[in-house]
Amino acid sequence: MEPLILSIDCGTQSIRAILFTLKGNIIDKEQIVYEPYFSLKAGWAEQNAEVYWEGLCEATNILKNRNLENFKDIKGVGVTTLRSTMVNVDKEGNTLRPSLVWLDQRMANNVYKPNLALKLIFKALGLNATLQKMERKGHCNWIRQNEPEIWKKTHKYLQISGYLNYKLTGEFKDSVASQIGYIPFDYKKQTWANPNDLLELNSKLYPVEQEKLPELVSPGERVGEISKKASALSGIPQDVPVIACGSDKGCETLGMGVTDTKTASLSFGTTATVQTTSNKYFEPISFFPAYPSVIPNHWNPEIEIYRGYWMIRWFKDEFAHKEVEEAAKKNIPAEEVMNKLLHKSPPGAMGLIIQPYWSPGLGEKNAKGAMIGFGDVHKKEHIYRAVIEGLAYGLLDGMHKLEKQGKLTFEKLAVSGGASQSDEICQITADVFNMPLVRGKTHETSGLGAAILTAYGVNEFSSLHKAVESMVSYADVFKPKAENTKIYSALYKDVYLKMYKNLKPLYKKIQEITGYPEN
Repeated sequence: MEPLILSIDCGTQSIRAILFTLKGNIIDKEQIVYEPYFSLKAGWAEQNAEVYWEGLCEATNILKNRNLENFKDIKGVGVTTLRSTMVNVDKEGNTLRPSLVWLDQRMANNVYKPNLALKLIFKALGLNATLQKMERKGHCNWIRQNEPEIWKKTHKYLQISGYLNYKLTGEFKDSVASQIGYIPFDYKKQTWANPNDLLELNSKLYPVEQEKLPELVSPGERVGEISKKASALSGIPQDVPVIACGSDKGCETLGMGVTDTKTASLSFGTTATVQTTSNKYFEPISFFPAYPSVIPNHWNPEIEIYRGYWMIRWFKDEFAHKEVEEAAKKNIPAEEVMNKLLHKSPPGAMGLIIQPYWSPGLGEKNAKGAMIGFGDVHKKEHIYRAVIEGLAYGLLDGMHKLEKQGKLTFEKLAVSGGASQSDEICQITADVFNMPLVRGKTHETSGLGAAILTAYGVNEFSSLHKAVESMVSYADVFKPKAENTKIYSALYKDVYLKMYKNLKPLYKKIQEITGYPEN
């Protein structure tokens, strides 16, 4: 009997149940796809948390039906989920309203009033506008102000990970490494913010009552066991331990073996990110926290591009109808056919450049997406290549910010996320960064990271690092091509880095005229 680990990887657009061996090999997996959100108003994005739980149960039951004998060998379950998406539940764990997904752009009112001394400090540091924006983005504040009856009934305010942990175990517990978002969390101390600490702003900006917050568990420690009820619904054997893991991006980074600052971890997911693993706390952008790592007492400083490789889906829906039809006939993913478009356009996309801010990013609050350089020569293959190149430029800019803030020098890249399955996208990225890029044996790196933590948590390994050594392996290395890096370097330095600065006044004017996105 070979010990197996069951990973639950819950993302914005789908949930996957994956069976891993202690060598990091996938025995089988099942994916359930759902719409990422529904929108009642422009800029709103909500999802019923039951969609995630029902998807989990559907995935695990299908997986069990294909692997009846293997399910008996499951030694532990680990849950990794999307970030900054919260659930209001009552004492019985029933949801009280749809979750505001991390993509939701609604704004609360400012109510926090610092004392005179803090006002002067914030003014001197130029932080007033930033803090006001942070407070307004807190979904807990919007619910408190607009749906006070819901907030009054709320027994616990949970991340999706905390909600799924509860559904599996009956325990209101969650991993320290899952606490990412507009919540009263002290990122440096990696614990709930102390409301009595005048300088701990998260407790003031997001005043969630302490009793509404779940108990925090260190990554790799036990949350609880599969309950009788959860076993009946999910098919997972009763009493199997559930181990605290972390956010999807944090688990991806571990699943790619990034345990120090020599390597930059790139995530080609719905949100595109570049992060690393540091044993010291530093802010990737001034006054923006480094997230808790799934390695205890470490951090993942990160730069994000919201709606990053979601842009592939956008392109597919808007421009790639022919490729979608061809893929359906061949019974292959449309993205495989779309890869052919990348061969039809040369590096630099014949001068077409995209700034990939389909949603405003940190430090670029007024930004919108932009395409410049259009001419009659351009076809959809040039647009698609420009999308991929633009995302790579954005991530390269983010990596340079991490190096500057942390006084680091990265030696290589490790890539994960759905779009990393494309050789073409990986090669373009290596060329833009002018650095070697490694890709794991599996692209299910978030699930693998959760499996590593779970295997360690159920004592299959004596240390987390031994678990990483045993379960992480690389399948491909993409080396930069000199003839391509030259043109990318020039476009990045002489064009891309100047785009936001030059377009910023126009973005701001667009917002003033249209009122979108909401300030």
